[in-house]
Amino acid sequence: YGAKIRAPHALVMTFLFKSGSLREKLKSIAQATYAHSRNLAYFVFTYKGLLAAQSRLQGKKIPFHSFLAACIGGWLVFGDNNPINSQIVMYLLSRILFGLSRLAVEKGYIPQPKQDPFPLVAALVWGTVLWLFEYHRETLQPSLQSSMTYLYEDSEVWHDLSDFLIYNKRTDSK
Repeated sequence: YGAKIRAPHALVMTFLFKSGSLREKLKSIAQATYAHSRNLAYFVFTYKGLLAAQSRLQGKKIPFHSFLAACIGGWLVFGDNNPINSQIVMYLLSRILFGLSRLAVEKGYIPQPKQDPFPLVAALVWGTVLWLFEYHRETLQPSLQSSMTYLYEDSEVWHDLSDFLIYNKRTDSK
């Protein structure tokens, strides 16, 4: 699963934003794919093992077991702050926020919105990220900085149609 998810992403990001030879780029893609896959495999093994151990020790499975097992697995496997782990954790955080919002409505902690809140969430997310990019760029993850630089700064440079297909920041003097 990690390879299925990471390889296409690494391929695109590497060819868009990294310099180097084809060999270096392919090596980078393979390393990112391997790291992502390995970490997911380690996490699943750790999580399932800790779940089984807790269930055996207590004689039954309780909801807190999954939380504790995942916390320990998350610390051990994803606790190293590197680009792969950072992206995985941010991906999960966004899904958690949406899930907790839905759960809060389901449990009655907050009222069911009268209108779809997604347009407001989208507006706040985009407003915040562009404000951070413009005025506090260093606070954003490097791959997000690269993407936003490409979209909002490099896009001001235009040569020809190839800018849309390859890369619009040329080093040669065409």
